[in-house]
Amino acid sequence: MVASLDGAIAVGGRSGGLGGPADKAMFAALRGVADVVMAGAGTVRAEVYGPARPSEDARAARVARGQTEAPRVAIVTRSLELDLTAPLFADVTSPPLVITCASADGERQRSVAARAELIVAGDDTVDLLDAVAQLSHRGAAIVTCEGGPRLNGDLIAAGLVDEWDLTVSPLLAGGDAGRASHGGGTLTPTTMQLDRVLEDEGFLLTRWVRDP
Repeated sequence: MVASLDGAIAVGGRSGGLGGPADKAMFAALRGVADVVMAGAGTVRAEVYGPARPSEDARAARVARGQTEAPRVAIVTRSLELDLTAPLFADVTSPPLVITCASADGERQRSVAARAELIVAGDDTVDLLDAVAQLSHRGAAIVTCEGGPRLNGDLIAAGLVDEWDLTVSPLLAGGDAGRASHGGGTLTPTTMQLDRVLEDEGFLLTRWVRDP
């Protein structure tokens, strides 16, 4: 995630205005090691997601590690309100994964299954523990989540966050933008340890890992 000094995670409704070259490089590096890139449907719409397209060097490094050339994108959505004509669904060689729950509209499930790999996890809401387990059964050892805040909050509540990567942008954004996680029910705070800090032109790139 990326946030301003005063905690805003978006400017004008998108996160791009908060980043810089170093943050973009970190974003690419984190995607480069992931087997699956997970995001909520709202984030996919707001950021206009397409298929993950690593550089040639990143593709070669992934293959050398025994991974696929590019990570798959997984969309978490209870409603299945997705634009199936979007570029993300055009890649027939590596279609996205769509994670939903059993109570989602049956006709939408069938429409999505024709354009993506559908994963049903949970009954009335998406069961993220089950979803991550199903991703693991598909060979995903590393799942990188790119938000949004509601999905982040649900992952934290489920105890599924082992690493938190946050870029702090040297901006005071003001406004009414949300925080990096939201919701997820009553929580016992998760203790994280600071693993490293990098600085570039005022941007702080931090990596935090779960306290064992």
